Parts: sequence; C-alpha cells; structure tokens
Amino acid sequence: MLKSAELGRALSKEDYEAALGDLRTSLLKAQAELERAGFPVIILIHGADGAGKTETLNALSEWLDARFLRVQAYEPPGEEARQRPEFWRYWMWLPSAGRIGLFLGSWYTAPILERVYGTLKDRAFEQALTRIKDFERTLADDGALFIKLWFHVSEKTQKRRFKAAQRSKNTRFLVQKEQWRNHEHYAEFITITERVLRDTSTGQAPWTVIEAADDRYRNLTAGLTVLERIQHHLAHRRPSEAPSALPEIADPVTLFDRLDLTRTLSKAEYEPRMAALQGKLGVLARKLKKRGRDAIFLFEGWDASGKGGAIRRLVWALDARQYRIISVAAPTDEERAHHYLWRFFRHLPGKGRVTIYDRSWYGRVLVERVEGLATEEETRRAYKEINDFEQELTRGGTVLVKFFLHISREEQLRRFQEREREPWKQHKITAEDYRNRAKSNLYELVASEMIERNSTDYAPFTLVEAEDKHYARVKVLETICRSLEEAL
Repeated sequence: MLKSAELGRALSKEDYEAALGDLRTSLLKAQAELERAGFPVIILIHGADGAGKTETLNALSEWLDARFLRVQAYEPPGEEARQRPEFWRYWMWLPSAGRIGLFLGSWYTAPILERVYGTLKDRAFEQALTRIKDFERTLADDGALFIKLWFHVSEKTQKRRFKAAQRSKNTRFLVQKEQWRNHEHYAEFITITERVLRDTSTGQAPWTVIEAADDRYRNLTAGLTVLERIQHHLAHRRPSEAPSALPEIADPVTLFDRLDLTRTLSKAEYEPRMAALQGKLGVLARKLKKRGRDAIFLFEGWDASGKGGAIRRLVWALDARQYRIISVAAPTDEERAHHYLWRFFRHLPGKGRVTIYDRSWYGRVLVERVEGLATEEETRRAYKEINDFEQELTRGGTVLVKFFLHISREEQLRRFQEREREPWKQHKITAEDYRNRAKSNLYELVASEMIERNSTDYAPFTLVEAEDKHYARVKVLETICRSLEEAL
C-alpha cells in the first residue's frame, strides 16, 4: 500500500487556489447537513514524521466551522489516563452526534511505535489491532463515520524536510532527537505501517493513503476526501430502524425460577456476620488502594429489591474518599448525543478507587429493550459490546463484581405498599414502578437472557435471593470480599 504509493504528485498554486473556494464552501454546507443528520465524524490524521500532518490539521480546522469541531492531538497518556483502561481517554475524545472530531494521532500511535522498537511483541501487537478494530466497529455500528488518512513521504523527502526545518530558528523545535531516531528506522516503520493499514482498513473504517510530498496536493486531497466521505455517508446511511417493544409473554421459565427465595437470616445471625464482613471489607479496600487496583461493584435488580440497602451496608466499610456511587437514570441530552457506553466510561475509577453503579450499562439490553427504546439490532450488538467493554476493564486490572437482586412479585408489592405508608420512604415509589411491575413477565424473560449472555468467566453475574434483606446483604458482602481476596 505504501511501497506502491505514487510519489511526486504536485499541484500548482493557481490550481490549488481555484479549487479551494469551492471546497471550503462545500465543506461548510456538508457540516451543516451533518449537524441535522446527527451522526459523529471521526477524522484521524496519521503518517510519517515530516509528512505535514499538523499543517493539514490546521488547514482543515480553518476550513470547517469551529463551533462544531473538536481538535485533539495525541500525547503519551498522563497520570489520569494511566489509571484507567486503555481506551478510556479515546472515549473521552469522541465528538457528539452532529459534530466532527479531528485527531492528530490516535489509538494507532502507541502500538506502531512500540512494535517498531520491540517493546510490543507480535502476538500482543495483533491483539492490540483486534481491540482497535472492535472499538471502531462499536462506534461505526452506532452510526459514526470514520475518515482515516495516512500521509506518506519517501525516506529521502523526510530527511530533506528535517534538514530544512532545522535551518530556521522558527521551525527548529519541530525536529527533535525522537524524529531523527524514527528516521533511522524508516524501513521498519513502513513495514509495520503496511501491516496496520492492511489489517485495520475495514469496510466501516477504511484508510486513505495520501502522497504528502507536495503541501498543496496533500491539503487539497485531504479536504476532498473528507468532503466526499461525509457526503456519501449523508446520502447512503441506513434509515433508522423503528424500535418496538417485545410482545408480552405469559409466565416464562427463567433463571429466576431456580432461586430459593425462602433463604433467610435472623437478626441474631445477621448482625455479627455483617459486622465481621464490614470489618473484613475495610481491610481489603485498604489493600486494594495500596496495591493500585480498582474495583467496580454493579447492582441490577427489580424495583424495591434492596439494591440501595445493600449499597449502604457496603459503603459503611469504605473510606468516603475512596468510593463513588453512580445512580444511573435516563441519559441527559449530552449523553444521548454519544454512544450509550460513553457515559459509563466517564465514571470509571482510577487506581485504588471504587465505583459503585446503582443500575448500569445493562439498561441497554433490559429497560431499553422492553420499553422499545432500542432496536433489536442495537440489542444484539450490545450483548457483545458489553462483553468487550467488561473484558477491557478486567484486562486492565479492574475487579468487576456484578449483582442481580431478585424478589417475588408478592414481596415487591408488599414493599411498594410499605413505601406508600411510610413518610420517609414515599420518595422511593412512583407511578413508573407500578407500570414496570405490570410488565414483570417480560422483564424477567429479558433479564434472564441478559444474564445468560453477559455472565462471562471474567465478569460473572451473582444472582442474589433478596426476599430476605438480611440474607441478601450478607451474600453481597461475602461475594465482594471473596472477589477482592482472589484478585489481591
């Protein structure tokens, strides 16, 4: 791909200026249409040192409307990024729907450098490329448009440009020892880059290689490529599939039918066991912090199943500076303008810290599916996307513990009525709780399928028999302590 690229293409100043006016007008028009269409555009600018990447970035930034543009330049991860999963900072970079993200360098930068210099072995390099393809596919499936540009210059041109830059005090700073070191490995960079472009140029996120020896040709070709891809996506994007709620299913047989809801603990048994578990958890949480590990405790379950009570007993044992509780409600306008996982990446814990999710990303395959807020295609994709997300968390060292609390419908009704009677509990009950209860059969069927598909070796679900609150709280803390002990 690179070795066969045609070199020496050039464009006269007259031809460049003649084409530029129409290009800029067309780009602004496409950008306005993009805002109305409501999908994000992710433009990656990559290539050899000295290929003019920054100059093209600046040109595109000038040609496009800055109000709807996000520009981000790659740098080695800082302390905040090092404390979180590999792709955390890239999720934070993503443009919202109707916006353009313009990135100088990206998730490709580190794997290429590390492979050229031997710090990333071949198998690990293949795995890195697979994770990149999964990441891009997740976003593209959700409607994002990828425009990936690779600027190519010959070894001779690269050396000439370095020397020219060093002759001027205004540009000398652009060529450091690192660039000359990379130049010495030019052949290795070409070989590795060829492999990257070949393996990651997919139908949803293809690469475009641009000969960059001539500045005018490079900039104009990049601008025309961006325009053509946006126009094509506007004209050919798939129409939105109309969400539809699943049909009601009477008395389905589910995983929850296997649970023994008669399990109980007396107050005399509960209090000493809870005190011992809280003390043990406090010790384990301090070890977690000392060893630089992080944890996520995730709670799903029916309304009034006791999630809040279990969380309160859990955090009693933790240092308030160490944990954060995220109560997940309907997404905000900003969150709806991104991929559904974006808002959960925002709250991932740093090393030594704990995030507790009171409901979570499973809303995509549970509430949104039942209520007709997600299409069947979106739901099918989400099962794998969630498994990939959780695998990324655990691969990075996160201790992920997932619970689903189950109670009978009779017990749920009793708790609803109790909340209505007690003044200090009335804020917990709403008309929506009863509306959800009317769909109990469907919710149980969908939740059972969710647990079967998303209970993996690296992130299994723990089903909690929560008819008795004492028993449920003890089981939750026992499970967390056991998971932390195994991890530490």
